[in-house]
Amino acid sequence: MKATVFIHTNHRQMIGALVSEYTIKRNSKNPDKFDVQLIHTKDYPFLKDKEGQEFLRDGYTRPWRYEDLQSFTPLRFMPPELMGYEGRAVIMDPDIFAVGDIWELLSRDMGGHAIMCRARSGAKGREGCMASSVMLLECAKLTHWKCEEQFNKLFTGELDYMDWICLRTEPRESIGMLEPYWNDFDRLKADTKLLHNTRRLTQPWKTGLPIDFTPADKSRRFPVLGWLMRWRRKLFGEHALLGRYLRHPDRNQERFFFAMLKECLDQGIVTEEMIREEMGRNHVRHDAFEVMDRTPKMAA
Repeated sequence: MKATVFIHTNHRQMIGALVSEYTIKRNSKNPDKFDVQLIHTKDYPFLKDKEGQEFLRDGYTRPWRYEDLQSFTPLRFMPPELMGYEGRAVIMDPDIFAVGDIWELLSRDMGGHAIMCRARSGAKGREGCMASSVMLLECAKLTHWKCEEQFNKLFTGELDYMDWICLRTEPRESIGMLEPYWNDFDRLKADTKLLHNTRRLTQPWKTGLPIDFTPADKSRRFPVLGWLMRWRRKLFGEHALLGRYLRHPDRNQERFFFAMLKECLDQGIVTEEMIREEMGRNHVRHDAFEVMDRTPKMAA
């Protein structure tokens, strides 16, 4: 089976996903050797069916929200099924953009591992949490990945979301480590291969919009903050009192995204009407066209 890059997304992150898909082919010297597919939450009704039900995350229960910015994350575990448990796949978030050639990742020696990824940064990384936002997968070795079945276990208390998403349920010897530049967390340097705008608060296409993601209910460094977040959500709603998205501190990352969006617009991958509709839904910042106008073209 042809190697495939999967980008999992929902309706809130579609513009990011389309730009991501474009960069993957644009910046590869071997674009004909692999496919790129979007995995969209709308095609998996089991996600919507659990709306409002309590699931286990980091030791606490919280309601599942299909409308949350990151409701697509359970679909990280879909690619082996979609590949018929054969061949190579990469799964990545819709806020990750190819700067280098992803074929180098798809074709690398995995050293016998089923999964390759990098560690999370900060406290979660020190606790052994893997960054499953980019994974190289040997699908034949992941026949135990059954996404809907595992997702349902979050609601029975059999599985904690953080254990699942951090790959703590996988044998450690089955996971090989990727170089950080294959999932560069808000860092754009000469060696970056995949740029991940992982800090949701500063995603460049959302600057100035009302925050529409749900913060964690637990803070290891500041336990009182986690308690306050839980009560804020219960008293006022999922996104109340959270403020607005901030501008990304690295202007080069902002320029990179909008240069790629401009190319997508020029090539008809996205349309002006689509962007304006996404502005109206508060999924894309309202000055996106002005930012594109002042963003210089990038070398091919």
